[in-house]
Amino acid sequence: MFDTLPHLPAVDHPELLGEPVRGYISLLPEAEVFSIDPALSDTESLCREYGEPESTCGNCVIVRGRRGEISRTVACLALATTRVDVNKLVRKRLDVRKASFAPMDEATSESGMEYGAITPVGLPQDWPIWIDPAVAEAAEVCIGAGTRSAKLVLPGKSLLALPNAEVVEGLAA
Repeated sequence: MFDTLPHLPAVDHPELLGEPVRGYISLLPEAEVFSIDPALSDTESLCREYGEPESTCGNCVIVRGRRGEISRTVACLALATTRVDVNKLVRKRLDVRKASFAPMDEATSESGMEYGAITPVGLPQDWPIWIDPAVAEAAEVCIGAGTRSAKLVLPGKSLLALPNAEVVEGLAA
């Protein structure tokens, strides 16, 4: 996956990772990191440039829901070829009246990561991480590294080592 780019052990190269990711990368010893042109950070551009199918990439979206004065946030990780079921499954599991993608400025400031590079690795401890089964079952998946200038590649099941991570059936279709 993205074999034309040199892969390095992520635990040995924290300088390539976003600040929040550095504190959690030790939980994923098999993760590899590779550098990219930041202009290629979005999945479609990256895959087109390197001839990879989008199905090899996982996209992490931050969803926020509200019920009265209570606000809840969750990170959802699904393959790039699917869509997270925000309006039904996520809304119901969060137990909120309405759920939607967190505004970009809030998602980036609260995660400490760059837009287009948000990853479940290093998110705030009180955010659940919901992983679609297709991601968890992937032999390898490419995800963000917290910075637009790098990506992580790791076995999907490894992501379950992250705090608050769980596989959620029906998360994406």
